[in-house]
Amino acid sequence: MTELRVLGVDACKNGWVAIELHAGVFATAHLAADLTTLLVNHDDIDAIGLDMPLGLTETGWRQADIAAAAALGSARSTVFRVPPRSVWLEEDYESAVKRCREITGQGFSKQAWALRGKLLEANTYRDRDQRIHEVHPEASFRMIAQGRPLATKKTWQGQMQRRDLLLEVGIAVPADLGAAGRAGPDDVLDAAVAAWSAQRIATGRAVSYPDPPEESAAGVAIAIRC
Repeated sequence: MTELRVLGVDACKNGWVAIELHAGVFATAHLAADLTTLLVNHDDIDAIGLDMPLGLTETGWRQADIAAAAALGSARSTVFRVPPRSVWLEEDYESAVKRCREITGQGFSKQAWALRGKLLEANTYRDRDQRIHEVHPEASFRMIAQGRPLATKKTWQGQMQRRDLLLEVGIAVPADLGAAGRAGPDDVLDAAVAAWSAQRIATGRAVSYPDPPEESAAGVAIAIRC
């Protein structure tokens, strides 16, 4: 029987960082400027967990973000609300906020807009590769921790907590990751737990926010899984 192979992917300053698991154990790490380069030689991967909103609504806010934020409780601010599709097609933040207010009656953060390029790239790629699923690292870490609150991931305490949680589920990320080691430590940890979620997705054990998933106009599931 072929061992299960999964990939966890997170956006970083260098592009995208990924952690690959074979049978639930760390296998290797990758760093690439774009998703095509990252995934082109990964036909043997069974599932890919990607930390980026996948699936956009035509009107209104995504139920995935609302459900995940509710589940995270005190860490709900780590989930940002994703505006409808047409908002992301605007050329600048001011136009996007105007469009968002027209559709939803509310604006959205500049932090979310900063992800526009990678968000559109990820959604375009997901449309042609159904192995890709949206995950949320903080929701995944909180699940491993059985709901226990964690220090923020930018702090030493928070990063050590997350590394310990990964060890609890059998994922030991080594100090030497080659080129992938140029990514930030929080991005590497997020990619690793995204791989843990991908493992759960591939084995049918993942939790879905919401459950059942919302659907896009094209009939594609919109859900955060962990």
